[in-house]
Amino acid sequence: MSDAKVTWLTQDAYDRLKRELDELIDNRPVIAAKINESREEGDLRENGGYHAAREEQGQQEARIRYLQELLRNAKVGEAPKSDGRAEPGMVLTIRYAGEDEEEQFLLATREEGAQDDYEVYSPESPLGKALLGATEGEEREYELPNGSTEKVTLIKAVPYTR
Repeated sequence: MSDAKVTWLTQDAYDRLKRELDELIDNRPVIAAKINESREEGDLRENGGYHAAREEQGQQEARIRYLQELLRNAKVGEAPKSDGRAEPGMVLTIRYAGEDEEEQFLLATREEGAQDDYEVYSPESPLGKALLGATEGEEREYELPNGSTEKVTLIKAVPYTR
């Protein structure tokens, strides 16, 4: 499994996501009961409650699948090495070409940084992909959604700690 597919999570984040997954799975019978109750109300073509319950069920099942995959590929509690290389689980300090100010963000899933002050960029994002594997001082280029390119320099990469 490549590092790009691995999701680095702190133990706290893993536990929080596991609890959410367990709650969603435990809630399946409640949604099924809502669907059955709404179905008994009559004509399904004009039954807003039935369609709302089915929509809720679809969203819940999608979240369950997402969390199962995320947790299956998680590296838990293993902070990356402090070797100055950009990889998931690192706080990156960067500077865009032509700018004086530096920016700092966590390279991880949004789930990991959901309760922190860091902005989070996914390793799958254009910026995340461009910086993956970069070493301190290295300049990389990536494509913006409008088709133009942006140059960015990795100033510093340190392991994320909470």
